[in-house]
Amino acid sequence: MALRFLTPLSPFTKLTRPPLPSFHFPHKFSPFSSSLIMASASKKVLVPIANGTEPMEAVITIDVLRRAGADVTVASVEKQLQVDACHGVKIVADAFVSDCVDTVFDLISLPGGMPGATTLKDNNVLESIVKKQVLEGRLYAAICAAPAVALGSWGLLKGLKATCYPAFMEQLSSSATTVESRVQQDGKAITSRGPGTAMEYSVALVEQLFGKEKADEVSGPLLMNSKHNDQFIAAELNKLQWTSSSGPKILVPIADGSEEMEAVMIIDVLRRAKAEVVVASVGDKLEIVASRKVKLVADMLLDEAAKLSYDLIVLPGGLGGAQAFADSQTLVNLLKKQRESDRFYGAMCASPALVLEPHGLLKGKKATAFPAMCSKLSDQSEVENRVVVDGRLVTSRGPGTSVEFSLAIVEKFMGHEKALELAKAMLVV
Repeated sequence: MALRFLTPLSPFTKLTRPPLPSFHFPHKFSPFSSSLIMASASKKVLVPIANGTEPMEAVITIDVLRRAGADVTVASVEKQLQVDACHGVKIVADAFVSDCVDTVFDLISLPGGMPGATTLKDNNVLESIVKKQVLEGRLYAAICAAPAVALGSWGLLKGLKATCYPAFMEQLSSSATTVESRVQQDGKAITSRGPGTAMEYSVALVEQLFGKEKADEVSGPLLMNSKHNDQFIAAELNKLQWTSSSGPKILVPIADGSEEMEAVMIIDVLRRAKAEVVVASVGDKLEIVASRKVKLVADMLLDEAAKLSYDLIVLPGGLGGAQAFADSQTLVNLLKKQRESDRFYGAMCASPALVLEPHGLLKGKKATAFPAMCSKLSDQSEVENRVVVDGRLVTSRGPGTSVEFSLAIVEKFMGHEKALELAKAMLVV
């Protein structure tokens, strides 16, 4: 029986342009290809972060904008570069916001999350930078709580249509004309609703900076859900009940070159579901530099994590990260032990093809992977599915399928109602 889940993706609300067309995913649009970074004029973007920032909203924005070739500065408003984002995700900024005062930015984008949005609002340096941005007629944007808590409080949405996370709509109504669009643009202001709209929001930002052609080019390899309907189907074969002794204990390895969007979405969603998630660095230090140069900090090194047992081990993708996983004998041994012990394991994007397949971990199993990697799978009968569950194995395709992948895991361990509850809270549905 197929897993079913509600996941509509509404088109951007625009005054003059029809919705983006359905995306196609030719192999030339590999996320690992440097050809995505075009020689277009560099655009400078500021993404401030704080303790309590929503990590999906920050990281997806940074990742997508850097794919488009934007020069993105991640700036901490705290007293240290490392911030503790929501759900225990640790992000290291590139600079302090005070270092950015004299820089002219083409776009400033504020992530949400609480208390992160309040901390952004209370930072006088950031407030002055954003007010100058607006005064000089350049793009500014915010998502989730930030439109109401920061931009609205600063008086920067007066007379404009804007949206935000549902719980903050009443607060936003005192400073803007509220709309329930997933992404809303009015003049130079772009706003959006929450984690589940972050990818659409980020592509909209790319379009404003670089044009529609670039937005379509970037959105293709993201594998965004182009079906604007009320359900998705994860192919499920050899169905069995997934169980854990209490809450599931899950290992998420990360390495230099891991796909940051995939890693952060997996960690975020599973921790929202109250799973015990251990993030382990495959390298020799806790901090890793992901594929789009986002710096993440693991909970522990893999050698330490390997001493523990897990209900599930799940690998994010990214070409460099997947290769590091494949080269780690410690991780490969863990995965083989996981399979031999009849416990659960999974991977997405490049990792099914570059890690699981070469080490015999897909033998007798159906799986999917990033389109450009599917030719490396010995069995390609299910590769067109966005998520494939085969017994104790779960695989998925790429960045835009990460939330579906994570919710499928939640559904297998905790049931459909729990997964649906999370999806609604994140505004996936």
